[in-house]
Amino acid sequence: MATDPRNPSDSYLSFWREYHMCTLTTPRPDGTPHVVAVGVTYDPEGGYARVITNKHSRKVANVLAAGADGARVAVCQVDKGRWATLEGVARIRTEPEVVADAVDRYATRYGRTPTPNPDRVVIEIALTRAMGRA
Repeated sequence: MATDPRNPSDSYLSFWREYHMCTLTTPRPDGTPHVVAVGVTYDPEGGYARVITNKHSRKVANVLAAGADGARVAVCQVDKGRWATLEGVARIRTEPEVVADAVDRYATRYGRTPTPNPDRVVIEIALTRAMGRA
């Protein structure tokens, strides 16, 4: 069921605030999907989903390979019969204040602050679609 990513139902937003590991799907340069487990935070007010990661990861390389227009990606989480997917255009953010904000959001959702990592970056997804059954 489709939903507005900037105006989700209370149950959809609540589901994204629970502790769930997610998947991130990015396109490899050859067009095939690369799917990995990640932690995701959802910011409907800003219209973004965020993933913190190492700048040397394959997922970052895939987003960068898409060029300045960004990469079309999806994040998804599942819990029994409930599921939610967010789609959008990903770009890599390296600004210290953006990384710190993403780490704070991660700590709030997942109940722990990640260890410091000087190579940490943010995959910031400008949301274009949301769907699910939450």
